[in-house]
Amino acid sequence: MVCGTASDAGKSHVTAGLCRLLARRGTKVAPFKAQNMALNSFVTSTGHEIGRAQGVQALAARVEPEVAMNPILLKPTSDRTSQVVVRGEPWAHLSAAEYHARKPELLRLVLEDLADLRSRYDVVVCEGAGSPAEINLLDHDIVNLRIAFEAGLPAIVVGDIDRGGVFAALFGTVALLPDQYRALVKGFLVNKLRGDPGLLLDGCQQLEAACGVPTLGVLPWLADLGLDAEDSLALAGPRPAPDRPGLGDGLDVAVVRVPHLSNVTDVDALSIEPGVGVRLVADPAGLGDPDLVVLPGSKSTVADLAWLRARGFDRALARLVERDEPALVLGICGGYQQLGRSIVDYDGVEASGEVPALGLLDVTTRFAPAKVVRRRRGVAMGQPVEGYEIHHGRVERGSGTPAWVHLDDTSGFEEEGAVEPERAAVLGTSLHGLFEADALRASFLTEVGRRRGKAFVPAGTSFRAAREAQIDRLADLLEAHADLDRLLPLIESGAPR
Repeated sequence: MVCGTASDAGKSHVTAGLCRLLARRGTKVAPFKAQNMALNSFVTSTGHEIGRAQGVQALAARVEPEVAMNPILLKPTSDRTSQVVVRGEPWAHLSAAEYHARKPELLRLVLEDLADLRSRYDVVVCEGAGSPAEINLLDHDIVNLRIAFEAGLPAIVVGDIDRGGVFAALFGTVALLPDQYRALVKGFLVNKLRGDPGLLLDGCQQLEAACGVPTLGVLPWLADLGLDAEDSLALAGPRPAPDRPGLGDGLDVAVVRVPHLSNVTDVDALSIEPGVGVRLVADPAGLGDPDLVVLPGSKSTVADLAWLRARGFDRALARLVERDEPALVLGICGGYQQLGRSIVDYDGVEASGEVPALGLLDVTTRFAPAKVVRRRRGVAMGQPVEGYEIHHGRVERGSGTPAWVHLDDTSGFEEEGAVEPERAAVLGTSLHGLFEADALRASFLTEVGRRRGKAFVPAGTSFRAAREAQIDRLADLLEAHADLDRLLPLIESGAPR
């Protein structure tokens, strides 16, 4: 089990790196995270929803992502409530207190899924959540060291030295644990070191002397690691923007950071293009003079629509599309719904009745209790695309509104989206992940540049190859900087009981 001193300490990346390292050595390995809280999700081939991090970790392991790898997914809908997704399907909307009270009934399910994976794989690398030493939550823990204890797993703890206080955080984590959990912690990894590791002096030795746990590696900071972010804290970091020598003009992409931002990983494929700068903005003044504005997915579409109006984004977006050289505005899933004429919700999924939307697209969204979760294929701008849908809202286009994306509905192609880019300043789609299609991404960005009088030349970048390279960087990091002679035997021998 890979635990951490806090959120964004690097658990997800270490887990992905271990999965790739073991896969490269011929081990059949799978990731597992009992409970994940994230608004970035992944749709499996069976139409189930799991945390995005576990989907990427499965790709790192070179296996097909499946629902057993993340049996519980919490998708926050407000500061106090979350949609609880159990084994890939919506289970309940609960407050934090209500969910905490129901954790014991989910423990059996979590252990069943872990045992199932262990029966089919040589190794399962389990990721914890937050910190394993949240003493107020230990009694009902279903994701951290309670799972390791029940399953007989050794654990390592990852600490983030970039945020400071790493020795105190690592020592304090172990010191707060009950005896039966403390015995499971067999090593520390110090993560995100900038500069000379010699500056740590004998800190790691002093830490081991103080708590009896050795440091198994000091991992340096990886610049521009553009791997799918799980935690909202990770969004604050810089997004990769490669240089584009000799490739014409660059493009500026502004992504509106709504409060309940969901599946923002959609823009990661734009980030890998040389010369495409992607930035998150939380107020209209931050928009500046972009070439493309992305209104991303949202877990609380109606609440975020009210936030957009309160901040003045409705007026700012209208001004951008009315200029002589307008910015292109793209709405994805919830953002697509917000750009329409209205959102109708008579079932109380998010609202009550009909809510006026931004009015930039001739579409109406109708919410229904049943959640659509599925992978889709189709065609956009003459290029093949594939991705996934996760939504309660069904978008209905106005009469005479041509489609931008045509989705294969097994019985033919279902028109979906807004008008073709050549004829509109505003586009929308319900399809997440469509920019992972290299040809479509190149055509789309070329069109964005053309509309702005820019000569954008696609670099021929492969999204799949870029993601593989990032995953390999994590495995290479562990190969070079972790003490594998002590780390790998932990995996082989398990934890003493």
